[in-house]
Amino acid sequence: MSKRIVVAIDGPGGAGKSTIARAVADKLGFIYIDTGAMYRAVALWALRRSVSDSDMHRLEQLANEADITFVAGTSQVLLNGEDVSEAIRSPEVSAAASKVSAVPAVRRALVEKQRAMAANNSVVMEGRDIGSIVFPEAQVKVFLDADPDVRAGRRVAELQAKGEEVVSDETARELAERDKRDRTRVESPLVQAPDAVYLDSSSLSVQEVEESVLKMVRAKLTNGKEYAR
Repeated sequence: MSKRIVVAIDGPGGAGKSTIARAVADKLGFIYIDTGAMYRAVALWALRRSVSDSDMHRLEQLANEADITFVAGTSQVLLNGEDVSEAIRSPEVSAAASKVSAVPAVRRALVEKQRAMAANNSVVMEGRDIGSIVFPEAQVKVFLDADPDVRAGRRVAELQAKGEEVVSDETARELAERDKRDRTRVESPLVQAPDAVYLDSSSLSVQEVEESVLKMVRAKLTNGKEYAR
């Protein structure tokens, strides 16, 4: 009998979750779901509508109404049919997303959407609370971490690659502030699930981290045909 597999990858910003989750999903033929992009999409919509991050009722409405789609085989994110892949990565949206994601009603709305996405597919899902809240029953759970300086350096390199001017100290400060918000928020804080495997990527290559996660998945499968894509 076939079964669907959920691979949950949690961790702080800059740990490499998106890169690894996308690579693992490609190798396995699973659907890749970037939950952070979902919060960013809601934040982008809120900014465009001039909705304050303190207006919890309106933010909840936007989260419920948002039609967020991931285009299989690409890094495209669609919001209500519009490709917002680049727009949601701006520093302004990043800052807003951190605040929007702390709103309990927004988290509840998007968690329902995330569970619906995985209802009929094997998925690799990454975020801050996948293994602890969204899919506590996930067959594979990874908490991907890295030294704060390493994570800040990766974020700087990512932004510079996009042609943005960045100040290293400011980027490190913003990352530290987001870490604090993520770890101390009341609703679904960033924590390592008790049964998640801790993986420090500070001194590992992307390929090494990818292979480590793939080994965890293979260890859960007694037969490669026992899962449904």
